[in-house]
Amino acid sequence: MESLWKLAYLLEPASLTLIATAIFVTFASASRALDHGKEMARNLDFSESSITLDRSQALMIPLASSCSLLLMFYLFSSVSQFITAFTAVASASALYFCLSPYMAYIRSQFGLMDPLVSRCCPKPLTRSQGILLLLCTGTVAAWLVTGNWILNNILGICICIAFVSHVRLPNIKICALLLVCLFLYDIFWVFFSERFFGANVMVSVATQKASNPVHKVATSLSLPGLHLITKKLELPVKLVFPRNLIGGQVITGSGHGEYMMLGLGDMAIPGMLLALVLCFDHRKTRDMATPIEKSRSSRDKYLWCSLSGYAIGLVSALSAGILTQSPQPALLYLVPSTLGPVIFLSWRRNELRELWDGACPVSSEKAHSMEV
Repeated sequence: MESLWKLAYLLEPASLTLIATAIFVTFASASRALDHGKEMARNLDFSESSITLDRSQALMIPLASSCSLLLMFYLFSSVSQFITAFTAVASASALYFCLSPYMAYIRSQFGLMDPLVSRCCPKPLTRSQGILLLLCTGTVAAWLVTGNWILNNILGICICIAFVSHVRLPNIKICALLLVCLFLYDIFWVFFSERFFGANVMVSVATQKASNPVHKVATSLSLPGLHLITKKLELPVKLVFPRNLIGGQVITGSGHGEYMMLGLGDMAIPGMLLALVLCFDHRKTRDMATPIEKSRSSRDKYLWCSLSGYAIGLVSALSAGILTQSPQPALLYLVPSTLGPVIFLSWRRNELRELWDGACPVSSEKAHSMEV
């Protein structure tokens, strides 16, 4: 009974904020993926940077992720500055990708002109694109200087949304293969890696801080305000929320109890499933003949089934971590709670074969594009 009282930690502001943010990010990733799919259907140039996974690629992702984990585990201190620089560029690109639709909406709503300002890039740069590029670069620069956890989370959310939008699943068959492989991957590296490598590889990598190349450059140049630049950075590969969230405490030190953490993969991988079923829902609704059928379809979408399962799985993972006082592989709970209901519901509706073979038709012309 006493252990059950520990679940009251789920009602902490940090826990509630983490749960709400993760659910929102997963839903937003699927929604942005659907919109990006429509853009690709209209313009094949968008498809050049996107990929639709096949069976071999789905099998390679856990293997590549395992190699990356080991590399980070053994050589992180040697390559951390390079990783930080690469992450900064990726973060700026992801932030630009996420904000560009809003910039286009503002421009269209107010009828703003958008003249070209440069032709030196591979593609012409307009004024609005230049402003957005400066905004994204400035945000990443602020993160590099301050290491602020809020900026870290914003950049991590954008990376997650951009990943789900550009790495797509063609059907439930490939989705199930990928999720089951990552399910086993997560279990091994959290529960069993210590037996083989002497430490919990997943936790060690997730809690490491990277050296800040900006601090190193400022030190070598003896720039003023050096004390304002953080030496170590939390990379935006996870969401972090200080336990003293209301008090505004900034994360310091390396103790696991100072903040709550959720890896981007625990949002991006379920987000790929949500993007797949959202595409299927969209196509089914589009093909409905009458408004009554469309109204009924909007209430019975696979999206709400999988999103509810994601919320249940996430709360279960956090609860298990609190009760056991040990790190938990979140995909152990998230994969069954998201994939299972979708497969069961599609079987009940006699739509499993349709989902299994392909929720959306995929065509490739110079690159993979998805018809929605």
